[in-house]
Amino acid sequence: MERLIDQALEDYARAHLTALPAVLAEIEHYTRAHRPDAAMLSGPIEAALLRLLVMLCPAKRVLEIGLFTGYSALAMASALPSDGELLSCECDPEVIAIAQRFFDRTPCGRKIHVRPGAALDTLEGLRGEVFDMAFLDADKENYPAYYDRVLPLLRPGGLLVADNTLWSGRVLAPATPADLGIAAFNRKVQNDPSVDAVLLTVRDGVTVARKKCPG
Repeated sequence: MERLIDQALEDYARAHLTALPAVLAEIEHYTRAHRPDAAMLSGPIEAALLRLLVMLCPAKRVLEIGLFTGYSALAMASALPSDGELLSCECDPEVIAIAQRFFDRTPCGRKIHVRPGAALDTLEGLRGEVFDMAFLDADKENYPAYYDRVLPLLRPGGLLVADNTLWSGRVLAPATPADLGIAAFNRKVQNDPSVDAVLLTVRDGVTVARKKCPG
């Protein structure tokens, strides 16, 4: 991921966050030490944003598409009520195992339930269920399809949050399937009259869309 903000400014912003659960620093350290794809990690600024959105929603049930090593899931779960639930879709058994080891070490982890397998298949099986918030951070080619499946699962007033929607600037001249998927997702959200949305220049771009209430 190419950096879109000056490193000194990002460090300053990171230094001025409300404190995050200590286990997140452990996940970050482990991921950077052991995963060549560690750049996929959400990071503390986005984690703080996700926690705050869970509180503001307010959310009791959260749907996550793309678990990776569990950083964003635990960040959001830490803001859920004691009887809250986060359902995470992930197809990679290796990262599921890594994340679960961290989940088992903290009470917040008990709120997280992982659904292994292809997310589109999992979402098909969730028809009729209702969530307060969804976080999308998975394969970029399928972002438009995820949007179409996830939005009907959100309650009116619920939030859909999507990561990487600036895609290191490649949305300006999309060429690869991933580039084109993000660009198509951004157009879909912009042109959907059923949501109010903003694309924030946080990290690699974070879109926040609120599903409108009837009437």
